[in-house]
Amino acid sequence: MFNINNFLQKVSKVKASDVHLTVGKRPSLRVSGQVIKLDEPPLVEEDFDEIIKTVLPKDFSLKLKNTTDLDFTYELKGVSRYRVNYCKDLGMPKLTMRLIPYEVPTFDELMLPPSIQHFADFNNGILLITGPTGSGKSTTIASILENINKTKKKHIITIEDPIEFLYTDKNCLITQRGLGLDVEDFPSGIKYALRQDPDIIVIGEIRDTETVEAAIQAAETGHLVLSTLHTNSAVQTINRIIGLFETDQKEFIMKRLSTTLRGTIAQKLVRKKTGGLAPALELMATTSAIADYIAKGKQYEIDEILTKSNSQTLCTMNTSLFNLYNLDIIDKEVAIEASNNPTELYQMMRGIYHGYVDTGTSNNLI
Repeated sequence: MFNINNFLQKVSKVKASDVHLTVGKRPSLRVSGQVIKLDEPPLVEEDFDEIIKTVLPKDFSLKLKNTTDLDFTYELKGVSRYRVNYCKDLGMPKLTMRLIPYEVPTFDELMLPPSIQHFADFNNGILLITGPTGSGKSTTIASILENINKTKKKHIITIEDPIEFLYTDKNCLITQRGLGLDVEDFPSGIKYALRQDPDIIVIGEIRDTETVEAAIQAAETGHLVLSTLHTNSAVQTINRIIGLFETDQKEFIMKRLSTTLRGTIAQKLVRKKTGGLAPALELMATTSAIADYIAKGKQYEIDEILTKSNSQTLCTMNTSLFNLYNLDIIDKEVAIEASNNPTELYQMMRGIYHGYVDTGTSNNLI
């Protein structure tokens, strides 16, 4: 019989980020961004039943019978915590388990650039961390929060689905609330958070107009709001938010967003030459010019500002990828594959370049 706890203990030694368990298939891991099928027998239904008995929270049994998708967390003491998704694969049950470390990584450990500190120093407004699934958005937010936790005296409220990193109060007071456990949904969670004396509100994900409205209102009343979206750039992020609203509401939302959006961080994880993953980041700290473009619906002009800027807080994804390549952290092919504009990046590698280039030697400078 398949023992999930013994299996997870073995997995922890190979530094996998995700575990895939499906009836009828061999267990698979994601290691350094690549999916690896293990040399083990395919799981049978009896194996999966035992896994579910071990990892599923007791009060989730009824939910599992009435759904095809379910999120929850599991902890193997002394090994790791896991964000777990239950779904169906051609009718067969499947679990995807994302490893969540006990210790929140620092900026240096994550290879985040020094300029990320600028984004951790905002006192109000909205900061959005974006990127595809598995790009490290939650970990970057956790690192920013832990930095604040160590250096400031604030009340931080997180609203998550499900709760991932567990924080220990240092200089800050941290309240963590999970959907379905402590709050009904994101909009109501934000509404009630405003009555709980917060300085910072973390929203797991922006999914709808109600959440956007609640987040903007919280920012307008002097709070710092952090959240995530599944977008690949600042322009995509702004367009996605505006696109959630009806035509007659767009102008009003653009004006409100222009005064509350403090910045965006679009993130991808790319394979390092030495193994493991490094983050490539598009950074946009909102300037007066960018705010003006957002208010006037000219967000397409933002890319040109990022491309021409020499500031480390205004950085295109190609600039970040080029710096990783220039510092010999990633291969040329990896950089080109990860780029949203491979032709431009190739020109940069040939010396046709505009914008900030890091010529340092430290792996912490991206």
